Amino acid sequence: MRLFLCFVIFILSSQKILSQDENNSTYFKIEGDSIYKKEIDLSEVVIYKPVEFENNQERIDYFVLKRKVLKVYPYAKMASERLTKLNLRLEKINSRRKQKKYTRMLEKFLQEELTAELKRLTRTEGQILVKLIFRETGSTAFSLVRELRNGFKAFTYNTIAKVFKISLKETYDPLNVREDLFIEDILRNSNL
Repeated sequence: MRLFLCFVIFILSSQKILSQDENNSTYFKIEGDSIYKKEIDLSEVVIYKPVEFENNQERIDYFVLKRKVLKVYPYAKMASERLTKLNLRLEKINSRRKQKKYTRMLEKFLQEELTAELKRLTRTEGQILVKLIFRETGSTAFSLVRELRNGFKAFTYNTIAKVFKISLKETYDPLNVREDLFIEDILRNSNL
């Protein structure tokens, strides 16, 4: 009887396997692509757990940080957009000399436009701005100045920033730095 039962189960399961239709696949056509695919390629997603405060003082510090981040984020966003446009324009300029001349002209224009506003930032807002520039561009403010101008200018700007206890070499790492995790949480929840 046991053998018969095993035989029946074997027959039913093999019939189920053989009856599966391999041609029952669904294909997707992604807009902008000419090839149909069985699967959709997705970008990598980083999921952060909700921020939990260790004490009431940390909660207060979070809200102070939120006010500062929301104040300086538009400058970081603008820097990222202008850097993208600058790189596109520099690709069109053939000679290195003309590229340098163009970046000097743009630097002078930006100084005239933004100096008064940026001088009103506090030290911590300035340091947050440096971190957000790294977040938006993927490069430190120091390396951007060194790339677009020269190493001496970058060194000079960093030395002046150190007088105000700001480092242009500061990076943004929300996975390992608690303040950066708070900044990321603020930006995510603000839908910026």
